[in-house]
Amino acid sequence: MSLSPEASQALELFEQARGWEQRARLLMQWGERLEPLDDNDKTETNRVHGCESLVWLVAQQVEGRWRFKATSDARLLRGLLALLLVRVQGLPSEELAGLDLGAWFTQLGLERQLSPSRSNGLHAVLLRMAELQH
Repeated sequence: MSLSPEASQALELFEQARGWEQRARLLMQWGERLEPLDDNDKTETNRVHGCESLVWLVAQQVEGRWRFKATSDARLLRGLLALLLVRVQGLPSEELAGLDLGAWFTQLGLERQLSPSRSNGLHAVLLRMAELQH
């Protein structure tokens, strides 16, 4: 599976980061890039359950490709969401279904920083994406 230009850029930046502090700073910066969600999108229907923090996910399919918007009340999680979205934006359903999220965060050097609750939260987001495809 090839990476989008944005995902390639993220990978390059995170590979160059030295240590967790630099990665954490990058994570915060990526979180600030998330497209803001309207308050009308922050509904119970769009809420992702299984996350300790509040997370909302909105999806739409355009010409067979998925577009997602997401946000969270937690700064670090916003960064992780931004990196997740940059990896999945524009994918067709079959590629999205076959995505190995763990491998993506390992490539970024972030797997050790994913506490069980953050990891579960991201997994919940991925499950929600899968549900929205049906």
